[in-house]
Amino acid sequence: MIAYDEERAFYGIRGEKLSDILFAGPADGESALKETKDIELVGCDFRLRYPMWHCDTFTMENCVWSDTVRAGLWYSQNGRIKDCKMDGVKAVRECKNISIQNCEINSTEFGWKCDGIDLKKTGLAGEYAFLDSKNITLEDVEFSGKYSFQYTENVKIKNCVLDTKDAFWNSKNVTVENSKVKGEYLGWYSDGLTLINCEITGTQPLCCCTNLKLINCTMEGCDLSFEYSEVEADIRGHIDSVKNPLAGTIAAESVGELIAGSDARGCSGNVIIREA
Repeated sequence: MIAYDEERAFYGIRGEKLSDILFAGPADGESALKETKDIELVGCDFRLRYPMWHCDTFTMENCVWSDTVRAGLWYSQNGRIKDCKMDGVKAVRECKNISIQNCEINSTEFGWKCDGIDLKKTGLAGEYAFLDSKNITLEDVEFSGKYSFQYTENVKIKNCVLDTKDAFWNSKNVTVENSKVKGEYLGWYSDGLTLINCEITGTQPLCCCTNLKLINCTMEGCDLSFEYSEVEADIRGHIDSVKNPLAGTIAAESVGELIAGSDARGCSGNVIIREA
């Protein structure tokens, strides 16, 4: 493996393939692949900062970003990333049309302010993932971390495991299907959040929502649910407690406690207890 550590080592290259290159060394240079176009990266090892900024049309396969790769992919578009390990803070930001498949990612502040980001068969860990991004799809993804999907728009999630608190706050037009969603304070202030065939776990979920729908879902350990929400919910099994839904209908086999009308807003929503 050949090592390059110079500042902007491959700045502005066009239509090239780089294989088995180590970006590391005493010169500690930054921005190795800045302003590139139509490049292919195979089996490369990245250890320096800011390697891929303003890159247009690229593929990256069997590459590794170490935890010293700060802000690895920014302001880039039309990228395909496969079979890679991506560490380091702020790994992807302000990018467009990025596909990630069969990767392992550990990055705080991952995926901020992006438009068109697609993850499949990938593990992702990190706080504040996908903040203020839109047109996101996740399939067969395992995610762990706090404060995910805040201020996102147009999100589709399928067959995923999400272990996260404060997920989907202030989000718009999000659909989660056939997934496990575990964490506290799910979906507050969301608009157009739909959960289909999902297992929902955690305290005080789905409050202050508009256009909220739950279809054939279960809720475990969910107390003080739906406060001030406009909701249509079809729940299989038990809900620990429901507090002051603003409007709509909640159907469940049983509800441990109904808390209604305890403040100025009151409770106008209906709770239907379906026979087991």
